[in-house]
Amino acid sequence: MEVAEVLPDFADAFAFEAFNRMQREALPALLEREENVVASAPTASGKTALAELAICKALADGGTALFIAPLRALTNEKEDDWDRFEELDYSVYVVTGERDLNPRRARRADILVMTPEKLDSATRKHDSRRYDFVTDVDVCVIDEVHLLDADRRGSVLEVAISRLRRLCEPRIVALSATMPNVDDVAAWLDAPEETTFEFDDEYRPVDLNAGVKTYTHGENSFADKYRRLYRAIDLAEPHLRDDGQALVFVASRQDTVRAATKARDEIAERDVPMGVRGDYDFHTEAQNLENDTLRQSVLDGVAFHHAGLSKNDRDLVEEWFKAGHVELLFSTSTLAWGVNMPARCVVIRDTKLHDPLEGEVDMSPLDVLQMLGRAGRPGYDDVGYGWVVCDAAEADKYRRLLSEGKEIESRLAESLETHLNAEIAMGTITDLDDVMDWLETTYYYVRGQSKPDLYDFPNLRERVRDCLEDLVDRGFVELGRSGDLSIEATPRGVLASKYYLRLETAATFAELADRVSESERQRGEGTTLETDDVLEAVATAEEFDSVSARQDERDAISAVLVGVDTGDLDAGERKVLAILRSGADGRLPAELRSDAWVIRQNATRLLSALGAFLDRLADPHSANLVRRVEARVENGVADDAVGLTAIDGVGPGRASKLATEGISSPGDVVDAGVSGLVEAGLSEGVAERVSEAAQSLPAVEVDWGAFPETVASGESDVREVVIENVGEPARAGVRVTVNGVEMTATSTYLRDTETVPVGVFGADEDGLEYTVSVAFPEEPLLPVERSRTVEVQ
Repeated sequence: MEVAEVLPDFADAFAFEAFNRMQREALPALLEREENVVASAPTASGKTALAELAICKALADGGTALFIAPLRALTNEKEDDWDRFEELDYSVYVVTGERDLNPRRARRADILVMTPEKLDSATRKHDSRRYDFVTDVDVCVIDEVHLLDADRRGSVLEVAISRLRRLCEPRIVALSATMPNVDDVAAWLDAPEETTFEFDDEYRPVDLNAGVKTYTHGENSFADKYRRLYRAIDLAEPHLRDDGQALVFVASRQDTVRAATKARDEIAERDVPMGVRGDYDFHTEAQNLENDTLRQSVLDGVAFHHAGLSKNDRDLVEEWFKAGHVELLFSTSTLAWGVNMPARCVVIRDTKLHDPLEGEVDMSPLDVLQMLGRAGRPGYDDVGYGWVVCDAAEADKYRRLLSEGKEIESRLAESLETHLNAEIAMGTITDLDDVMDWLETTYYYVRGQSKPDLYDFPNLRERVRDCLEDLVDRGFVELGRSGDLSIEATPRGVLASKYYLRLETAATFAELADRVSESERQRGEGTTLETDDVLEAVATAEEFDSVSARQDERDAISAVLVGVDTGDLDAGERKVLAILRSGADGRLPAELRSDAWVIRQNATRLLSALGAFLDRLADPHSANLVRRVEARVENGVADDAVGLTAIDGVGPGRASKLATEGISSPGDVVDAGVSGLVEAGLSEGVAERVSEAAQSLPAVEVDWGAFPETVASGESDVREVVIENVGEPARAGVRVTVNGVEMTATSTYLRDTETVPVGVFGADEDGLEYTVSVAFPEEPLLPVERSRTVEVQ
């Protein structure tokens, strides 16, 4: 059955010319029916084509397709793979972070690509102008739906799909590796028997011989890695000698490089015939690699692959592995979920990995099965060999996994309060009956019916009531004033949902905002919040509760935190604080870099949330301080130059360059003009764009008018100070203090001018210093402060 015969208009969208047996059997359900489809099939059997068939039907009908990728690293791969659709005049758009989102492109896209987390966030904001495109989806393809059983991420996928179905009722096509309880997933998604497929190992293109091998565990974890590496090479060696290929999965990006380097030496010592050093053409081609270590390694037939490599290097490694030039490849788990790169022998060297946010964790059973599924090269091998290398104490666990598979469970119960709060904040739940109606749309409810004892299903209603009461007690939800069972979200609950916070973190942020607000009321002074308070609030957030500090990081942490009062912070919290402080200064120690990217990414989200809490519950000046801290953590620039990062096109490098030349604010940029920016080291084209962008920010001038220079003791007067925004309109907080004590504070949308009444009074002072301060809570601009002194006579 050729693609061109079945889909003549989309033949060029597929990477092959004819459908295989599995694809042929599923094809009528995808193209000739409208119902939801669930298909479970072995790894490497061609499931991706089922996704593409569903997408083609939606496009042919004039609709929009949404593809849910299991990992962020794979979303861009899909964008690259689906250039084929672009060539057919269909647009593909990957929906990424809040700041990178282009809503116009998203609305116009024919194929959207998202992760479960991004879909959850987008559907929570579906009624906003930025995310309204998410309600215009006609088919939603869930790749690797067995992700439902993943710790933490599983519940996100579950609630996001349930919500999407309520919002726009798209057709759902769910694809999965082999799972024993596919019928439960089909029941959840209302897929009838005719469109539910369970393709067994007969459909696997190559038989799989999978097993468990143990190693002798020692005292030193570093030495253990090499014990497992030698075990992996032992398992791969016979296949390498027989012109086969081996794929070894390890825990981290660094480990791929270290293992490949060590393996090259070991392979040479064992005199395994590998490598293409005599191939002049390949030697020349290898010079195109950007990574020096990789360039040397591939000549010996050994390579490594991870998401941190450049796209050029990843593409070349994949190409050479498929061509057989690379015979032994070390990779992280990303490769198992993404590119179809089978090998005769697959070895999982590491069953535990270091997660920057969770510490040492077991590799998920789903990952293990996904990796082993890469064993066996269709068209080259009759059988594939897959091995798990683990400590003897865990061998039985993995043997059971290989023999029995893994039923897909729901993880919603583990984070029920968080997701329930999100639904209440959106207004989809207003009473207890609504909660039960919502739960009935979840996989949790279906699985609870299948395994009532495991899920404590008879007590479900009581459990839900307890959840609601806890949300009320913690200030996220309030009961209706009429005394009935109606419920609605508080500002705390809305902000927790909007910023995707754990409830413990949201409560901490709300309490900090309350303390700041109360302190200002009692003391009558300006913002009492300091940068150290902000960084500590984030470093101790629940999102970082499992971060651990390795022994080799502790000296660097202590060096960063010299002179900083860390009080009762534990080692993990100290590590986060050290990364945030040194990152904000642009001086991150090398020892802390391996986890810094993930921690800083999460910290910027938390800082954005904390700013919103302070803006809503305290004051704009406090929110502005947090926004500046956020920009510093994100860009690594000094506090006096952080305002430069508000300019579109100015990142950390340009900000530092300009600050070095004495240009440290958007106002300085405007004053310097294009010629001044060129003198500071920018090219003329960049200087023009930066100058124009700087003029699109708010810019404040303060006119004191007829403000007096003196006032008689005991007399009082009211004068008007005019604040003018000569730039773009923006929300602003305006504060007036006298001798450091706050007189007035207002929040306003500063479009043109704002007149502020200021009382001048003859107090028991020799002089009065009046300060007008204007802060923009949504921009990392330093507050504009102007002062006048009035002499008391």
